[in-house]
Amino acid sequence: MVKLLFPMPKNKRFLPLILVLIAAAFLIFFPSEQNEDPVRIGATMSKTGDYNTQGIAAANGYRLWEKHINEAGGLLGRPVEFIIYDDASDPDKAISLYEKLIREEQVDLVMGPYGSTLTEAVAPVTEKYSMVQISPLGATTSIWEQGREYLFMVLPPAELFLGGLIDMAGERGLEKVAIIYQDELFPEAAGLGAVEMARERGMEVVVEESYPTGTEDFLSYLQRVEETGAQVLGMAASPLDDFIRAAAQMEANNIHVKMFATSGAVQQFQDALGKTAEYTYGLSAWEPSLPYPGIERFTNDYRETYQLEPSFHAAGAYGSCQLLQKAVEKAGSLDADAIRRELLSLETQTIFSDFAVDDRGYQIANTGVFIQWQDGKKEVVWPDEYATAEPRFPTPPWHQREQTEPGETGYGL
Repeated sequence: MVKLLFPMPKNKRFLPLILVLIAAAFLIFFPSEQNEDPVRIGATMSKTGDYNTQGIAAANGYRLWEKHINEAGGLLGRPVEFIIYDDASDPDKAISLYEKLIREEQVDLVMGPYGSTLTEAVAPVTEKYSMVQISPLGATTSIWEQGREYLFMVLPPAELFLGGLIDMAGERGLEKVAIIYQDELFPEAAGLGAVEMARERGMEVVVEESYPTGTEDFLSYLQRVEETGAQVLGMAASPLDDFIRAAAQMEANNIHVKMFATSGAVQQFQDALGKTAEYTYGLSAWEPSLPYPGIERFTNDYRETYQLEPSFHAAGAYGSCQLLQKAVEKAGSLDADAIRRELLSLETQTIFSDFAVDDRGYQIANTGVFIQWQDGKKEVVWPDEYATAEPRFPTPPWHQREQTEPGETGYGL
């Protein structure tokens, strides 16, 4: 029993005031535990399977934001608890796991999985339950052309992922372009987007081919590039191994172009290929050199926590959580419709990028950057305002380059 801190007055007129004081004292000495309940956020990431390189990095980004926001007092004064399941790079598994997160785990909020294929798969689930899904790494335009109300895009559109390559090649007078792409949602959009941009610039697309998921031998495609006299080769894929195998097989078969670029630039490419990676260009939606607030702390803490360099996948996941945080704090609640309204009107910067969307939730502010591997490091070479180095152009023939030892990469045929 709670002992009264004030004697009950004889004059009943003061009774309401005394009851208020007693209630206030009760809350001071016996605070409610309601605000100690965590805000539970559910997501899947591809910790295994074809997308594991990107998915592990993105999961790390989610976890680092969780750590930082809890150190800062949590979300709406409550601690944050992330529940992240491994979807094994499998759309069907991702669908069932988001159903589990929403129906069984009854999470308060959700965040998106890795990539366009999985985002497209789980979007009907989050729409069905009217839950906001910020997609950190989904980029294919068609996903946002289906009347969805709760889905938000952070990356540049997939159709622009090889845009830096086409722009730089056009500026240097190159005319013959080859584009090969994996037959999945994102790489197809990135590949066809590059084809369209090249033709708009008056360039000749001499190779435009898709290849089946799971391909390991790219020699027939690369020979077609060589036979047509292509000066530029752009490659769009989701698995990192596709880029590594193609580059190693180009070297092993002495196939040379003046510019070779991939739709995603990550450290593991250079780690696997060594000197073979030199001169290769690639889209990076983010680099530590960009002038975004908080980027230095994120980069340093990521390195310290994971003993790795952060990729744009990690930064995209972290920055997407910052967007969720801003929208929730502006809304003052976890109500999905209130969060949605705030995201639709939000114009801001995260550690990852500029952010603004149209009424579809489609990204209109982020363009990404292009890097080139130079002396074992990524250097931003496009656009000019963010460049840390000049492009090393043209790429010299293989016999003029420092060679990787035969068999060193394990990917040559």
